[in-house]
Amino acid sequence: MRKTFIGPQLRRLRLERSETQGQMARALGISASYVNLLENNERSVSVPVMLRLFEVYGVDWRDIAEEDSTRQLSDLRAVLQDPLLADARVDLAQLRAAIVHAPGVADALIRLHRAHQAQTDQLLALSETAEPQGIAPSPEAAVHDVFRRNRNHFREIEEAAERFWTDEGRPDPDETYGALKRRLLAHQGARVRLMRVDEMPGTLRRYDELRREIQLSEALDHSNRIFQLAHMAGLLERRQLLDAIVGRSGVGDPHGTARLRVELANYFAAALLMPYGAFLAEAQASRYDFDHLATRFGVSFEQACHRVTTLQREGALGVPFFFLRIDRSGNVTKRFNATDFHLAEYGGACPRLDVNLAFRTPGRIVPQFVEMPDRSQYFVLARTVGRPTWRHQNEDNSLAVAMGCAIEHVDQIGYARPFALSGAQMTPIGINCRVCPRTGCDQRAHQAVVATRPVDENRRGATRYEA
Repeated sequence: MRKTFIGPQLRRLRLERSETQGQMARALGISASYVNLLENNERSVSVPVMLRLFEVYGVDWRDIAEEDSTRQLSDLRAVLQDPLLADARVDLAQLRAAIVHAPGVADALIRLHRAHQAQTDQLLALSETAEPQGIAPSPEAAVHDVFRRNRNHFREIEEAAERFWTDEGRPDPDETYGALKRRLLAHQGARVRLMRVDEMPGTLRRYDELRREIQLSEALDHSNRIFQLAHMAGLLERRQLLDAIVGRSGVGDPHGTARLRVELANYFAAALLMPYGAFLAEAQASRYDFDHLATRFGVSFEQACHRVTTLQREGALGVPFFFLRIDRSGNVTKRFNATDFHLAEYGGACPRLDVNLAFRTPGRIVPQFVEMPDRSQYFVLARTVGRPTWRHQNEDNSLAVAMGCAIEHVDQIGYARPFALSGAQMTPIGINCRVCPRTGCDQRAHQAVVATRPVDENRRGATRYEA
């Protein structure tokens, strides 16, 4: 039988009742010296004594001792898994001994580690919501913060999109473009005109308010022309709703409010072209096959990916995903998040994230299992996406997108199925070099601002930042 030690709990119980060891001993029918041995964890508690504790004090120490020791053991193991303590060699027996013989020290170590995590989280939050050197948040950062606070889901916009085709009836996917043109003309008096590239250089869409004319560049493919018209339908027909959301967002900068209104109109367009219920059902049935979803709803791969991140309706939840888009230099150009994954707000993504590798295999899915410094694990898939081309000088104008979800949802993702048999190897990554504590990473580009070891002049590690 496993021995049970209850020293700290027994001492706390005695002190709470202002009793001496002798008084407790008489109440329990044991010697004062035995109480002293129990309190110092030099003896395990017997079943008769535990039963007597219940009779005299109304406390069942079997449950409490099991709960406390299990919790402490789990917490201590988490502390020792921190990358900052990677060199520590503490086995399970040592952890159990620490809990039994020095529970106060164990609790103090756990509290210290939690304080360290809290400071790291504050640093991550600052990196996502504030510009460097104390400059006000950028419009992109302000918008990202609004979407994050709403878990990337706006119920009012979803409902407005569901009511949009009430009068005309929802058109078939291959008739959506014509239906939107007729709708915009009938409801807003806005005509749609396709423009030559040389007539509208460097511009994909323009709204001439004086002429009531929506001008689309011929550089747009068919699915993106539809999306741009759906976007304009949101801006023109649901302006009051979008303004109400912008008004209560807390974004006061004119550039920020304009950017937020644009992103909310994009949200409306996605909700209009990919209705929530039908899209969620298809996503689950296809095991989140983004190419299939794009084909079924007549949208682009990137638009299907973006829409998946918004499936966070209460009572009808999809798998929570984060969305990340980067350019060839690794700069993050778009981000949306329905997970707890920390997305880099400034600079590039972690170089160990294989979204960078996607440029080597254009159009192919690159799967990867990753682990953050806090030991959270995610499944990530990346693929290149094309951009509109105006002239031959920018024919290879591609970006890469990454979609990721927490590891507990991986059984719902078809792209992860091949790894169910072969097993998955975790790649250690971080948010970016400045806030990543992985000192031994050979891809490190900057010294981390979190706690690290001092420089050792007599040692050269994998990088010049590791001593």
